[in-house]
Amino acid sequence: MSNADRMMNKKWGVFTHYLYHEQNKAGTLSNQGAGCTDWSELIDGIDVEKIARTLHEIGAGYYFITLMQGTKYMIAPNSTYDRIAGTKPGEACAKRDLVLDLYEALHKYDIDLYLYYTGDGPHIDPEVGKRFGFFEPREKNMNREFVEKWASVLEEYAVRYGDKVCGWWIDGCYRWFQYNEDLLSIYQKACRKGNPNAIVAYNDGVKPKLEKDFAISDFTCGEFNDFIYVPETRFIDGAQSHILAPLGIAPDGSEWGSWCKPGCKRDGTYMCDYVNKVNAVGGTVTIDIVIYRDGSFDPQQIETLRQISVK
Repeated sequence: MSNADRMMNKKWGVFTHYLYHEQNKAGTLSNQGAGCTDWSELIDGIDVEKIARTLHEIGAGYYFITLMQGTKYMIAPNSTYDRIAGTKPGEACAKRDLVLDLYEALHKYDIDLYLYYTGDGPHIDPEVGKRFGFFEPREKNMNREFVEKWASVLEEYAVRYGDKVCGWWIDGCYRWFQYNEDLLSIYQKACRKGNPNAIVAYNDGVKPKLEKDFAISDFTCGEFNDFIYVPETRFIDGAQSHILAPLGIAPDGSEWGSWCKPGCKRDGTYMCDYVNKVNAVGGTVTIDIVIYRDGSFDPQQIETLRQISVK
């Protein structure tokens, strides 16, 4: 069975952003009102058993989590990163390997693990971004040297995790950054070095309909801001149909601000119907919800997802 078949058979899953500027910044909703702490210590406190048990109870078939996004902070150790960035173990890359711990917890329930990576690296950090060679203005600074450096970090993770990670969703692969298949193939080679069967998707942003963003994508990134679009077929130009959208509600009411936020823009009946409609054509649905700093989820979102019953 291919990993595209595996994803399709799992029907639906959950996506969470676990990030320094969300879980470790005072006042953010996913911080639960707590203040900032050491990043590595924060990662130490995540209850992976709670995450896995909750996902099992609601019937999720797979789970995505962010390795990083924009800043210098990573949820797992990486010696290649530390060498290039000039950081010490635990300073930017957590000492705990949260990915391996998550895999062990999820595997007990036959829940597959996928990872989120980016195509723009730690560009927000003024020092580390420059050491990797990609920083603002991003549309003017794309270069092969950066991609090769950033892919070497990805390769270390991919080789370490092997087939424990079923696939990768790589954000920020925008054409306005000057990304193309040639550059993206460097990431694909890194992912496949760890797991030849890993499926990879490269995100070129939100589109009006489901598209295969790049020819080498194995599944569609499928980024939307709501659960409305239903694909017509299982495959889009050869890529597994996959939808990713946030369940939460933006505090400011914006279309774009509901990622990793609590609350439910759709109720359980709607979500059950939507997932089954996408599944009926062979597609899969990934639902972004908020994760709090200890590994717990928004109770309202969990109750909504609990109502999803796939046919």
